[in-house]
Amino acid sequence: MFESSSSRSRREFLGDVGRGMLVAGVGASLAAELGLAPARLFAVDPARLDFGRFASLVDTMVGSPVDALQPALVRALAGGATTADLIAAGALANASAFGGEDYEGYHVMMALVPAYEMSEQLPEGERALPILKVLYRNTARIESAGRREKQTLAPISPAEGSAEAAAGGLRTWTRAGEKERAERAFARIVHDTPDRAYEALQPLIHDDIEVHRVVLAWRAYDVLRLTGREHAETLLRQTVRFCIRDEKPSRSGEIRRLLPELLEENGLLEGKLGTKAGDDVWLGELAAVVFRASRAESARAIAAALGAGYDPVSVGEALSIASTRLLLNDPGQTQAGNFGRGIGSVHGASTGVHASDSALAWRAIAAISSPRNAAASLIVGAYHTAGQADFVGARPFPYLARKEESDSSLAPAELLDHLDRAIVSRDQARACAVADNYLQRKGADSSAMLDRLIRFAVSEDGALHAEKYFRTVQTSVAEGRAAFRTEHLLALARVTASECGTPAPGREQARSLIGA
Repeated sequence: MFESSSSRSRREFLGDVGRGMLVAGVGASLAAELGLAPARLFAVDPARLDFGRFASLVDTMVGSPVDALQPALVRALAGGATTADLIAAGALANASAFGGEDYEGYHVMMALVPAYEMSEQLPEGERALPILKVLYRNTARIESAGRREKQTLAPISPAEGSAEAAAGGLRTWTRAGEKERAERAFARIVHDTPDRAYEALQPLIHDDIEVHRVVLAWRAYDVLRLTGREHAETLLRQTVRFCIRDEKPSRSGEIRRLLPELLEENGLLEGKLGTKAGDDVWLGELAAVVFRASRAESARAIAAALGAGYDPVSVGEALSIASTRLLLNDPGQTQAGNFGRGIGSVHGASTGVHASDSALAWRAIAAISSPRNAAASLIVGAYHTAGQADFVGARPFPYLARKEESDSSLAPAELLDHLDRAIVSRDQARACAVADNYLQRKGADSSAMLDRLIRFAVSEDGALHAEKYFRTVQTSVAEGRAAFRTEHLLALARVTASECGTPAPGREQARSLIGA
């Protein structure tokens, strides 16, 4: 199983970034040779960002007609590029085109690393599929949004003065909507103290609870391990622009007042966090508070747990458990929505999927942050997750009555075949019932079940969320406690059945090109 980035230390991360490099076989002439994009598009130009060794691939992704993109990328792979190279170039193309300000655009950004991590788990002959899928979506949005020639990000000069002064003013200018001052301040921080750049963004992320603010911030940071740190300003700058665009004091006033109070009251402003893990009963009770309580009550409970010496890993897991319960209680959409979501669906931008993806992002940020920012991330994450139970209802999704349909004499592998059929028929209740029966069996293997479900996360559109949510659940299963594993897997089975039947655009072309 691919190592979850949330389990990596800051030192490990800094050791990894910079390793994503284009191999010698892919030169600057790639796009021109393919006849798909003008080689001058990202030539050295003071008005355009410098993508270094990734320039020709970025050129292809921005300049190619979407129907010609996948053949070009397959040729790049045959010429020596790696899937990591493609994802890195896709992230740079996305950031420069949209700058964190386009809804579909930043959803692609958030899907890139999850798609890469999924690809590493597939048979060798299929590894390109999730990569081609998200990059097709990336170029399709660049094309439809008119961002081939008109890029959002341009080079920017660092502000005058020190990085410390820039960090001090960054949130003030972001709140005030002073985009140029905020971006120049961030450029100064990156230029002078690159290792502190992400820490400097944390007050902006903690300022509000909009789901995309935190997930975009995490995923833009996470992809640096593939692009290299030299592209930190381009990728992390998206958070500054998103936060300026999303500034809503009327929505964020309470958490902005509450956070400093809770940090001070619980002794979380200085020093290390505790190491007490707590038992499963304690964790279940804390998760129940986050699930049921008001936002402020939940934030207070998490702050108190951290102040009492419980470790941030255990405290953070409570957010993920509560988020999963939001999905398992969701009755489904009452009317058809966008991106192919029908009545009863729970995939895409549902309460539970959004809460789960954001909870993982808060936890991942906490894992690499200073103690103060780690505590702040989990407190804001609890505030973010809580207060949503009324949106989904008090009753769990009624699948238990369907468990009797699963023949108790079936072997575990046969039950997985039944799970496949329930998903293909889009029967959420039966998918949950079969998954539950499977997971209760002796010899059941959560990895085997994930191996079945990943195929649908690759093949289906997922209303912009398939890759993120699959990796969210897989990470929760891998890093979480066994007592709560079944809940996460049931939620994934349900979402997979919900999203099935809407193939990802470009799927058949990709399969044909690589012979999958």
